[in-house]
Amino acid sequence: MAKLKVAVLFGGRSNEHDISCISAAHVIRSIPKDKYDVITIGISKKGHWFKYIGDTELIPTGEWEKHPDNVPCIFSPDPIHSGFIAFERSGETVTIKVDCVFPVLHGRNGEDGTVQGLFELAGVPFVGCDLISSAMCMDKDTTHTVLEANGIKTAKWVRILRSELDEKLSEKCDEMEKKLRYPMFVKPCNCGSSVGITKAKNRAELEAGIKLAFVHDKKVIVEEGIVGREIECAVMGGEKPFVSDVGEIRTVGEFYDYTAKYDDVGSEVIIPAEITEAEREAVRDVVLRSFKAMGCEGLSRCDCFLTETGEVILNEINTMPGHTSISMYPKLMEHAGIPYSEQEDRLIKLALERAGVDYE
Repeated sequence: MAKLKVAVLFGGRSNEHDISCISAAHVIRSIPKDKYDVITIGISKKGHWFKYIGDTELIPTGEWEKHPDNVPCIFSPDPIHSGFIAFERSGETVTIKVDCVFPVLHGRNGEDGTVQGLFELAGVPFVGCDLISSAMCMDKDTTHTVLEANGIKTAKWVRILRSELDEKLSEKCDEMEKKLRYPMFVKPCNCGSSVGITKAKNRAELEAGIKLAFVHDKKVIVEEGIVGREIECAVMGGEKPFVSDVGEIRTVGEFYDYTAKYDDVGSEVIIPAEITEAEREAVRDVVLRSFKAMGCEGLSRCDCFLTETGEVILNEINTMPGHTSISMYPKLMEHAGIPYSEQEDRLIKLALERAGVDYE
């Protein structure tokens, strides 16, 4: 049987572009080459798409963009093409048909339902959550609303829109101080990897944090700080998803921000988390219910707080979690006895099964 063609999509017009490139290199190395032919498609920070045929090791450094053999391409929404159209230097257009797309894109324009909708239009199978679940999980305000409606505890929060920034900032801060307690966490609604998040301990820091968050998004939420351990679970599957054991993040900083996630060697990942069996099952139950409530499929990493009283508070759901060498998702799955190559194989098969494709 001929090997299936899998396109790994990386980069993107997002403030998480660099992390996407690091994750993609890990995924490309891990995909079983005896089963799949891998096609690499890079998206520059300006949003230009290229068929990339260079060394995988140049992807994490960003040097891939300068490769002389890059060929501009687009993904066709027309099902007749089943993939990409490349514009060769000769002037010829070449159709690159693929059996599946693995969109290793983090943040806006990649993890928020945009490309997922494009793949759905084209009828091409893709790894991960669909359009609606990707969009809901990306928007922190929507995540809070849906989870709360399903009886899942989240931090208390208040939203503020860009249109309210100039004339209603003081009024909104009054509302926050009435409903929430310091410290508060100020977050752009549609950014991942803790980009643009600040911790506010007083009114001045709150106002400054809100203004900073609006640099990254048009909608911001402010959450009441939770005192608890930072707990994470990895989920894989469709109708009957598998929930991993529980991992814990211990960071030396104020909170698990961008630096702690990707640069700070002082942060510690503990797998399995040193918690009781009852707490472990409570976390896994909340994670499973959250995954289903948000309509997730394929994979997600669910981040929670575990308080001193044993209460589990869902923080966020990442629909395309990091796949770097220090990322929690692949580490949790590896701890469950699923090596990196098998993780990618299973995720691709889940995408094909959802699309009704017979891959055997």
